[in-house]
Amino acid sequence: MEFEQLRYAVEGPVATVILSRPDKLNAYTARMGAELAEAIALADADDAVRAVILTGEGRGFCAGADISGGADSFGEGSANFGSGGEPRDGNGFVQALFDAKKVTIAAINGAAVGVGVTLTLPCDIRIASDAARFGFVFARRGLVPEAGSAWFLPQIVGLPQALRWCLSGRLFDAAEAHAGGLVSEVTAPASLLPRARAIAAEIAETTAPVSVALTRQMLWRFAGEASPDGALAVDGRMAMALGRGADVREGVAAFLEKRAPAFPGRVSTDMPKDYPWW
Repeated sequence: MEFEQLRYAVEGPVATVILSRPDKLNAYTARMGAELAEAIALADADDAVRAVILTGEGRGFCAGADISGGADSFGEGSANFGSGGEPRDGNGFVQALFDAKKVTIAAINGAAVGVGVTLTLPCDIRIASDAARFGFVFARRGLVPEAGSAWFLPQIVGLPQALRWCLSGRLFDAAEAHAGGLVSEVTAPASLLPRARAIAAEIAETTAPVSVALTRQMLWRFAGEASPDGALAVDGRMAMALGRGADVREGVAAFLEKRAPAFPGRVSTDMPKDYPWW
């Protein structure tokens, strides 16, 4: 796919995805969603990429769905929905982010409203500029939370906080997002991307790619279960499979020798045979 509404670049172990409709504050369209899914697939297929940073061009992150069509913006056949009333990309960007084998970091540089905030929820790490503003505004537009956010948001911030934000639909600032657990850090605008890159670099330099891919799936998929039974059924098998491999030998040797590890495992070829267990 040729990207029209985002930019994709790889530098070292980090892929950066920039939502790129700055004249519209990067307002979301189905085309953007499909391109985002494709960008995540590109990063997943590239063993040199260890982390993906998602950010916005200009002063906005993503100001929500493109409503240039007025009230018809959310109807069948609109820029945001297909003829069957479903998003044209089938919410593929949500599944792509959720299934990703690489760490995903949302660097929220400005307004993140509606789908502009819900598309960050499947990311593993969210940090924000102190210029960012957030809003789960669906009830104020006669809509409901979308992009799986009725599942993701309570997982991240807890049900009481999710209800407070979604039922009011009000806008709130980065300080409140941090206090409520939506973002883990708030930085000055100029420090946002350098901080995201520093987080990505730490992961790339110190962790095993296969371990990270498995760990993010285990945490996401088991966090909402009512008991640890599902995790217990999987983690032992995964630990034994990895324990026989070269990554563990390298990780232990690097620790004992007090040096940086050079893990040989690659997600393209070395995932355990039981993956995906679901």
